[in-house]
Amino acid sequence: MELGRYSLGTGDRFSMQGEAQLKGIIKALEHGIEIHPVWNKSNREHMTIHSEPAQTRQEADAAVKALGWDKPYFVDADHINMSNVDKFVDHSDFFTMDVADYIGKKAKNEEIEQFAKNNEKYLGQFSIPGVKEQFEITREMLHEIAGKFLFAIKQAGIIYRHIEQKKGKGNFITEVSMDEVAEAQSPIEMFFILSMVATEGIPAQTIAPKFTGRFNKGVDYVGDATLFRKEFEQDLFVIDFAVEKFGLPRNLKLSVHSGSDKFSIYPIMGELIKKHNKGIHVKTAGTTWLEEAIGLAMAGGEALQLIKDIYKGGLDRYDELAGPYATVIDIDTSRLPSIEEVDSWDGETLANTLRHIPDHPQYNLHFRQLMHVSYKLAAEKGEAYIHLLRQHKELVGSQVTENIFDRHIKRLFAL
Repeated sequence: MELGRYSLGTGDRFSMQGEAQLKGIIKALEHGIEIHPVWNKSNREHMTIHSEPAQTRQEADAAVKALGWDKPYFVDADHINMSNVDKFVDHSDFFTMDVADYIGKKAKNEEIEQFAKNNEKYLGQFSIPGVKEQFEITREMLHEIAGKFLFAIKQAGIIYRHIEQKKGKGNFITEVSMDEVAEAQSPIEMFFILSMVATEGIPAQTIAPKFTGRFNKGVDYVGDATLFRKEFEQDLFVIDFAVEKFGLPRNLKLSVHSGSDKFSIYPIMGELIKKHNKGIHVKTAGTTWLEEAIGLAMAGGEALQLIKDIYKGGLDRYDELAGPYATVIDIDTSRLPSIEEVDSWDGETLANTLRHIPDHPQYNLHFRQLMHVSYKLAAEKGEAYIHLLRQHKELVGSQVTENIFDRHIKRLFAL
């Protein structure tokens, strides 16, 4: 099973927008860009919504059938580990193995020594084709890198082999994710991480490193775009070199997590993958839920009121909702509109405040981030929320399609 050059993680909290999402992918194909959709939903999201992985598979299969999509598509067990992987095995063919929590935990001394021995041929002066810096590899450096990452990659190996035993070799896509950590991995760290991945026998087709800067949920990148450009391009060079040296899959590519709405760096990523003839995987995650909220606000009446009520609940339960996402949101609560102000809004005003058009005078990124983490409150509305989505399917769906194609795909591929 092989993931194509370009793929998009189309997260959908409530499994209602599969067709609308796929329409955006189809529009890209009409412009000559083949993107493989990957419906992704994490265990945390399933727990919050009280949904099951089977529903994500059903959503993807139904959308593909309805729209006659005849290209590859996948269902991602997103951010899984050994504690929850089994519930996804029967319904997923893409597994994002999240090892961030294990980074910094030390492997056994003999395992670290074996890693150093396996890589001692790189001791001394070392260069990576394309990367300007020259490096000096020492035994101490190998031990330090192994001490930081080897245990985590060995955990990924355990997860991978568990999945392989159940699904069979070659019947699923594997991603290694280590983006939810404090520091970006250096080119040398990335190179030796990929050495570990190969030694574990993990046929990774995507890897999600940490980049410098803030990748907050649903809003633009915050950081030094020049430094991001350097890191992204270096990672492309490292992957090429690692594929050659370690025999990893030829289609191994970068995966950008919390990649939705990173509008200021989309042109950089697009330019570099074109320059170096590379692929990319971008996860758009929870912005589909925000487009649902925008569509329902535009519908007015009962639907608008429900979205206002969710915002009010978000304010009341701020710590509960924001807490689990503390590392990937940045909300200035002093810039959140009051309940009284939101009560006075019509649907267009609420939609404009929520919709991610950064230069729009009504756009409020703090409002957007709080709504992003308040999807739990929509779930608590139960059938009332789902009923409104069905009632306003066309209006809501048009927002979802527009978001994926006009604000994401067109920016990334300079269409």
